[in-house]
Amino acid sequence: MSYGEALQALAVRRDDLIVMTAENRAPIRSLPSALGPRFVDVGICEQTLIGAAAGLALRGRTPVAHALAAFLTLRAFEFIRTDVGIAHLPVKLVGYVPGFLSEANGPTHQALEDVALMRGIPGMRVVCPADEAELVAALPAILDDPAPCYVRYNAIPPAVRHREPFAFGKAEVLADGDGVALLTYGFLLREAEAARVRLEEHGVPVRLVNLRTLAPVDEEAIVESVRKARLTVTIEDHFGTGGLASIVAEVLLRHGVMGAVHAIHLGQRWFKPALLPDVLAHEGFTGSRLAARILAQLREDNHQ
Repeated sequence: MSYGEALQALAVRRDDLIVMTAENRAPIRSLPSALGPRFVDVGICEQTLIGAAAGLALRGRTPVAHALAAFLTLRAFEFIRTDVGIAHLPVKLVGYVPGFLSEANGPTHQALEDVALMRGIPGMRVVCPADEAELVAALPAILDDPAPCYVRYNAIPPAVRHREPFAFGKAEVLADGDGVALLTYGFLLREAEAARVRLEEHGVPVRLVNLRTLAPVDEEAIVESVRKARLTVTIEDHFGTGGLASIVAEVLLRHGVMGAVHAIHLGQRWFKPALLPDVLAHEGFTGSRLAARILAQLREDNHQ
């Protein structure tokens, strides 16, 4: 079942569900005719989208608001913080083409600080599905939860067989080796899984963790990974500040845990626009390139 089909099926059962967009209909193109007045397109006005969604939430509705991730989280940030966050309204924000999924778009359209911004709002949930199957599986929980929520939209086909049902703050451990722990989220789980295969071919046992939600985050899974593995690696299509690398540092400090951690992210720069496979290759995020970078880090650690 696709995301649009799942949302439509849920709308049939829930009269409170309103689907909204700021002229970003690609993932929900079938819904206007199906939902009628419960589908609202405000045009290219992300601030208006959030203000209207907040108003509908105050009237007992559950709005699911779609827009390009960069414009949703940046242009409308103050509206999200003030109208949705402070009031703790059940508005569900769906950011389209976040991170590398923006591929051929330049810096203006690259959402590489969205996780940092959204998790900085008290009470905001941040959900980063690994694929469309996980996104669809998470939808009922997202809609039932009374908190506001930001979702990094992802319609990539599954690269792994998911083992655990979706739950806020609960990671999915897909491999449990004690050599290197790979912590990731979103579609990069696909590349992390490919890296796991390469690393194990080189005799390095791998613990692979799909974090799924970054707010709340599974602190126990992070701490256990750092304690069990020789090296923990965070992998994300986000700036270095405020994303998973920062989250892991915060968790380890809070729990008083020390360990070797290597962060793979974009630092403080935007990526070179191209088709997605070329973006991954150029930025060093393919499975094979990730494995090579991690093996190099292990060699460097061994020489110290």
